[in-house]
Amino acid sequence: MPAVRLRVLHIEDSEEDHALVSIHLRRGGIDADIYRIDTDEALIEALDEEWDLILSDYNIPGYGGLAALDRVRSSGKLVPFILVSGEIGEDIAVQAMRNGANDYLLKSNLARLAPAALLAIEANRTRIAKRRADLALSQSRQQLRELAQHLQSSIERERAAIAREVHDDVGGSLTAVKLDLAWIARHAPNPQIAERVQQALETVNHAHEASQRIMHNLRPAILEQGLVPAIHWMTDRFAKRTGLETAFRTSHETFDLPAGVPLVAYRFAQEALTNVSKHAQASKVSVDIALAGGVLSIEVTDNGKGLSPEDLAKARSFGIRGLHERAETAGGWVDISSNPEGTTLILSVPLSGPENGFIDPLMPEMSVPIAETDPDDPTKWGTI
Repeated sequence: MPAVRLRVLHIEDSEEDHALVSIHLRRGGIDADIYRIDTDEALIEALDEEWDLILSDYNIPGYGGLAALDRVRSSGKLVPFILVSGEIGEDIAVQAMRNGANDYLLKSNLARLAPAALLAIEANRTRIAKRRADLALSQSRQQLRELAQHLQSSIERERAAIAREVHDDVGGSLTAVKLDLAWIARHAPNPQIAERVQQALETVNHAHEASQRIMHNLRPAILEQGLVPAIHWMTDRFAKRTGLETAFRTSHETFDLPAGVPLVAYRFAQEALTNVSKHAQASKVSVDIALAGGVLSIEVTDNGKGLSPEDLAKARSFGIRGLHERAETAGGWVDISSNPEGTTLILSVPLSGPENGFIDPLMPEMSVPIAETDPDDPTKWGTI
């Protein structure tokens, strides 16, 4: 079996012990290019190079194995580190393993050195592969979030365009018709015509109010005042429209939220209240906004009939799938719980995390870049 070639950095003050370590590595089938150092300054310089393995004595005059371990780990180098010492207590060994050492050996038992080194290197390769896989998964999730946010932005832009059309064309035309009907009503030659004109005027008023509701649903301009006033206003309107007893609570009067989050939160509350009015058969509903531990949460709770186990299992009924998809565009998620006494929907959005750029401290050269934002993106509406 051919020898395994490795570049080994050996932190050791004794030339004799260094030679002994080299011999045991060769006996174990490792053809090592082994370099000895014995100071922190030399270690700092050596860490600019690439190493397959680092071995370190525990007792070095003016230095120590644990200090060397801390230096290696703080550098971000993901290199196997084995502590080798003439004497080492169990408490020191445990501390070394907790600090990131891969193994520890006594100099009186160097027959274990080569197998321990190969095992540490293999475990380190597995660790690196896992980190790279985790990073690739994080990047894929980031790309999916960006794609979902782009799609959502496109939808919101289209909704905004439709809202403008409704406001400028439909709204303007209805206003003109109202003025004309009002003039005709004032100048009607007989009561019958005046009555018919008044009925037409009421119909136009209803149509105008409907166009206003459509514009609001398409583009919630109220968000420009902030998330808390917007959802407070929404719950007040919901209470007046449905007659349900509605409570609104917030942990803060204002929130400093990343772009895109206010719109996601507003749409979540809007859809959750719509589900309550359509399906819950409730008499009470509460909306709570809170910020704790860097996570924004919005909780909508009703005292209705609850969801059946079949509905909960499907998790697609009553617009719940749409809630999940919308939350994911902001890096959040939706939790749902239900029983015969009511249903609770909770939106949770971390305000910092992988969605804002993933950086692996041990592999800083690989990171997920933070996406630049578009100032004209409708998902920025309501950013405080």
